[in-house]
Amino acid sequence: MADRRSFHTLLRQLLHLQESPRRTAFAFALGVFIAFCPAYGFHMILVGLFTWLFELNFVALLAGALINNPWTIVPILGVTYWSGALLTGRTDTPAFDWHDLSFAGLYQQMLPYAAPFALGGILLSFVGSLLAYPAACYFIAKYRRSAASPDRGPLPPHDPLG
Repeated sequence: MADRRSFHTLLRQLLHLQESPRRTAFAFALGVFIAFCPAYGFHMILVGLFTWLFELNFVALLAGALINNPWTIVPILGVTYWSGALLTGRTDTPAFDWHDLSFAGLYQQMLPYAAPFALGGILLSFVGSLLAYPAACYFIAKYRRSAASPDRGPLPPHDPLG
């Protein structure tokens, strides 16, 4: 039983349950911003950097960033390009020559689509985070109200090192 109690204490510290729902929702919304950010390959680095720089909830940031995952990446990439192409007035469909998969060949084929993709990614980052913040704030506050009961112990103190 002591192991279970210490696990719950560790989990509560990890989830930053002593911070406000607004701060946790902000961390989640920033994670959503990262999820749609067109800087592919740097998402986890950005999560770690923002966690460290702003002392935000790592789990909330990571949960938001993991909206972009192997199951959702194809639809996210499609909507990212489509929204950027819509804003730039592009009507052509991307086409690739699958016979030239060299780095130079891929670079030359993808270059015309880079600007609409980046613009769409930035737009979706802002829209996604603006929608995620109030939704997360509402659900976190609602969960904490329902989970608060007199039999629960006090929250552990905030440890800035861990």
